[in-house]
Amino acid sequence: MTSASFPVPVGGLHDLSNETRVLATPWSRMVRGIGLGQYPIAYDPEGAARIRHAFGLLDAKGVVESSAYTRFSRLLADFVLDAVDPATARRPEAGQDVRPLLDAVRAEENPYFRLMAGCILMDAFAKLGLPTSLLVDAGTDFPAEMLAVVDMIEPDRIKDENAGRHGHYEKLSACTAIFLAFGQLGLKDRLVTGERNHVREALGLLEKIPAPFFRGRGGATLLSVISLLGYERFIHGEGRDHLKELLDYLDRADELDSPPAFPQPMSEGFTRIYPLLTTLNAIAMTGRAQEYLTHGRDRLAEAKELLNRIRPIERTHMGLYYLIALHNLGTLPADAPESKAVVEDVVGQWPDIDPGANYFLNGISYAYIIQTAMLTGRMDLISGETLERVVDSFPGLSRTDDDRINRPYPFAYTLNVLAEVGAAHLLFEPRDAYDGATPIAWVIDRLSEGGREEHRLYMLNHALVSYALRMRGPRHAETPLFQEFAFPLGVSR
Repeated sequence: MTSASFPVPVGGLHDLSNETRVLATPWSRMVRGIGLGQYPIAYDPEGAARIRHAFGLLDAKGVVESSAYTRFSRLLADFVLDAVDPATARRPEAGQDVRPLLDAVRAEENPYFRLMAGCILMDAFAKLGLPTSLLVDAGTDFPAEMLAVVDMIEPDRIKDENAGRHGHYEKLSACTAIFLAFGQLGLKDRLVTGERNHVREALGLLEKIPAPFFRGRGGATLLSVISLLGYERFIHGEGRDHLKELLDYLDRADELDSPPAFPQPMSEGFTRIYPLLTTLNAIAMTGRAQEYLTHGRDRLAEAKELLNRIRPIERTHMGLYYLIALHNLGTLPADAPESKAVVEDVVGQWPDIDPGANYFLNGISYAYIIQTAMLTGRMDLISGETLERVVDSFPGLSRTDDDRINRPYPFAYTLNVLAEVGAAHLLFEPRDAYDGATPIAWVIDRLSEGGREEHRLYMLNHALVSYALRMRGPRHAETPLFQEFAFPLGVSR
């Protein structure tokens, strides 16, 4: 496979939709489940068969039976594929047609995952162009039901290497997802009218996230969505400025001495640049960007210095964040020498990285590398060897129990990006590295029974649902919420 054969969905940064500019990176989609189904394509029967085959493998492994979230994801993927398949085109007409989906969401006992499933469902309805009345009728108000779930999410419930140090990070992320879903359905007014102002309440959660890294990364995404909804007045009005306060808090990282833990050692610069770049993207969506960019220090100079300071493999993770933020701010034209140098540096790291060495630092780096090339129009920097190297890497993640349990994390990232560049078939064909098995079958067969040990398995569900939702076709390219937003600075599409 040559670079010329990749059917890339965008022609470069100038061609990005607003949804991609707001939610460009795999982290938002695979980890948080927001922004799924970007880059819509025509219905692909072979792709649909792959999605159903993957869920069939999960079913055979007992995952569908043991996991309410996987049952919901399978049902939603089937629903989407049936709705977009020209041969069936079974689009729901009444509430009873969608009741199994709503019941599948309600069956998830974990409040955060229940809300995340509900938000993915609402977002999917908006992208498929289905009427909101299917979710809100005389007997059902599903959006209100999901909004109420936010109150059930307790602090410090995330099970990862930072367990007990998140505070209300998960609840804040839930607010981001539900706000976006309400905006997609045209129900955003509900958030700020009535007895409670949910936007104000969500902004109040920022102070309940102690670590600057998590407050910055999660808070910036929330602030971006609030601006997208047109409620920027709550960010910097009413006697305080939450964005300036967030920047001030990031500057106190040394004093607070609460660095995040990562599966592999990361540099101090990485813990600083990640929340800064997500915050820069939030700044790009406001009408006061120049004021924020100079608050406390020169934020663009700080970002550039940090990008140059972190290790090359860390830049593969952060390069896309940097390019998207500066593109949205209008400070780094796509054809500028610096922009080209960043892209070539990030993508050029792949020959020196073993993606099977560990599941996080190395394991997801290729997904970022390929997506950086795709979104900047530089797939000429990617070869068939690049893709084959990551496709054949997953047996390497058997070296430690931690890598094995978390193998679905990089696998989901890889499936997601390979589908976007038209190469998902590589994961569904027999390969020598898997003794003649297909990578998808090999990875799923090596899950624990029912997938009970793999707490990040839900990301594979997101990759599969996103793949299905892309097949809605270019006719449903972007919802009114995103179409009607205009970045105050930067290049317009």
